[in-house]
Parts: sequence; structure tokens; C-alpha cells
Amino acid sequence: MILAGGKVYDSAEQSRILSELPERINETREHRTLSCAAVIDALDRMSRRIAEGAFDALLEDKQLRSQVQYAAQQLSREALSYEVRTELGEDWEVPVKAGNIIVQTMPLGVILHVAAGNMDALPAWSVIEGLLAGNINLLKLPQADKGLTIQFFQMLLAESPELQDFIYVFDTSSTDIAGMQALAAVSDGIAVWGGDAAVHAVRQLAPIGCKLIEWGHRLGFCYIAGEPTKSDLSALASHILQTRQLLCSSCQVIYLDTEDMAVIHHFCEAFLPYLENAAAQFPVTEPGAAAGLTLRRYTEELEAVISGTEPDFRVFQGKNCSVTACADNALELSAMYGNILVKPLPRRDLMRTLRTAKDYLQTAGLICDASDREELTSLLFRCGVNRVLLPGKMSAAFAGEPHDGEYPLRRYTRIVTRATSP
Repeated sequence: MILAGGKVYDSAEQSRILSELPERINETREHRTLSCAAVIDALDRMSRRIAEGAFDALLEDKQLRSQVQYAAQQLSREALSYEVRTELGEDWEVPVKAGNIIVQTMPLGVILHVAAGNMDALPAWSVIEGLLAGNINLLKLPQADKGLTIQFFQMLLAESPELQDFIYVFDTSSTDIAGMQALAAVSDGIAVWGGDAAVHAVRQLAPIGCKLIEWGHRLGFCYIAGEPTKSDLSALASHILQTRQLLCSSCQVIYLDTEDMAVIHHFCEAFLPYLENAAAQFPVTEPGAAAGLTLRRYTEELEAVISGTEPDFRVFQGKNCSVTACADNALELSAMYGNILVKPLPRRDLMRTLRTAKDYLQTAGLICDASDREELTSLLFRCGVNRVLLPGKMSAAFAGEPHDGEYPLRRYTRIVTRATSP
């Protein structure tokens, strides 16, 4: 489906809509602007409707329903106003005079959002941030979208039709090069969410001069220095299973401040019961998760047999989860869905190890003695990590939170200057 001008069209009409898109955009930009206050008013109304259960009938999964209710809180007037003030300043729409020059913050123009499917509310949220900055927004839906995004915007535009010329949603396939090029051609900026392949593909599509706003995939980890408490381990295990390790902030690797593999093996044995308990509380229902892990394990064992080498890992298998002790210290993606990697990483090697993964750093959970927290936090920041949080709160969000160490609204705006009358 396609959403354009507040109406839903069949995907078969994509060519016609794309051919009309440049003129529609020019017409909007020539005659209309979008105030931040109007956007916040509209979203605040949606926040109340979501909180009252407007989407509950569509949400059978309790965890997804919880995520949507949290999203409703983030759409409140209070939360959005705080985000705008934090990122752009109190009076960002008011021109500032510098001598005989007027300086003003303006929307970037037209933003194409190429969304990822690892978080249900992400496609809509990306557009919302574009709207807050006053932009026309073109959303390319991820393949895994469950239809909630278009339904959200249909409801928003039904209540706030003044936004209809600023929101377009397309279910264009990533393999539809002509369609993607048409969307990129009318854009002043492209915000791409996804892995290396997605970012690389968008770089090939982007016209010269088009601003690339990359929100690439990141790899989260937990660093443990000292003796963790039972509550620390329980919180970390719950976070691993609750997020399915699908988020950029999810824990993929647990690092221990040691180089002794005996310590690694002891930790794996001790942590496995916590992970099993979390797996029972938050069972993995994705049908391909177990099959994917089985195939990966079989491949690793087969490669070891063919090469004639002993594997440098040891799997501690639990019920619907596992802990794998690895001899290397590379930051990498785990098998996810409750299957965590544990590796040695003495603090003296933190910098040289993490800097090899500098393009993927975002969130670290830190478990350590109180006397070490400030020092280790500072070191992790210098390594390139942007968020150092408690183990159970690695994916915690708040109003005005930066994305990967940057304020998105600043990237969705531009600064213009003009001379005053002589």
C-alpha cells in the first residue's frame, strides 16, 4: 500500500504517484510551511488516543502492546516539547539578528526515511522527527512492517489533515532500483536505518549533494569488572530475552575483565541458570530462531572438522538459551534470541579492542565496583561508546535522547542567512 495526500492507494499505482511527486512537493514547499507547534498538537492528540486503546485490537502480542503504550508516552506534548527544546533550543523558529544579518533555522526540505524492521515503532518515529523539524517526509517501509505504520498515519491524518502534504508512505521494495531512485531524486536528505548493506545501497542511490543521515546498526555489549551481584545478572538476563537481542542497544557480547578462560567458563556456568529463568519468563516465539541457531552450530562444527582444528569456543546449552565461551575478544553479533557470547577483555585492552569496532559502538552495560564506575565509564566513552548504562537498562530511552551520539533534529534542519534591508 501507498499513502499519499492523506489517501491510501494500491502498490500498483506507484509509478503514477512517483511521476506526480515532484510537482506535488514543489507545490507544498512553495505555498505551505509546517510549524512545530502544529505538529506537537497533532501528535499529542494521537498520544491520548493510543493511551485510550485505539490500537489494542491490532496488538495481540503483549510485549508489542507495551511498546506501543510507551510510544504513546513519547508522543505527549510534554515529551515532544522537551525533545525540541533540548535539540534545537527554546526559540529555534525565531530568527536571530547578527549585525545586519538575520540567521534562521529552517527545515532541510524533503527527507526520505529508509526504515529498518527491527523495531515496530521505528518507521513512524523517524517520520515524526522529520515532521517536528518542518520537513516533507517520504517513508520507505521495511519489508517486515506489520501494517501498523500506515494505520498510524491514516489515523493521524484523519484527525490532522493539515499534515497530509507532509507525509508519504511507500512499500517500495529495496530491489526496485527505479522506484528508490525516484524517491531519492526529490529528497534533500536521506535518513537510512539498517545494516551495512542498507547503508551502502543508499549511498549508491543518493544524488550528489543529497545529505546522508546514517543510523546504521550497532552492537551492544556488557562489561563486567569485579564480582556481579545476583540482581545484576538477573537484570542482564532479562534484558537479553526481552529485547531478543534485536535492538542496536541489545547485549551481544559479555566481556569479563580477565584473560583467564577458566574464569570465563566459571562465569558461563553461573550465568546460564539466570538466562534459563529469563527464557521461561520471556519465551522466544519466533519460528526461525531455533532453526537458525541449529544451522549455525552445525556449520561451525563442520568447519572445525574440515579444517582439522579444535573450536576456540565452548557452548553451555540451556533450555531455550545458551552461553558460549569464546577465546577471542572481537565484538560481533551473537546468534540472538537468548544466545549470548562471553569473552575475555582485560581493561588494559579495552581501547585497542573496541576501536577495531568503532563504527558499531553505541551502548555498553557496565557492572563494576562503585569505585571503578567513573573511571571505566570515562574509558568506554573515549573508546567511542555513546551510552554506558546499567545492565538491565541498556535499551532504556528518554525524551530528547540522542541517536548514536547525535541529536537527529539538528541533522534534519539547516541554517539560512539573509541581509536586512539597507
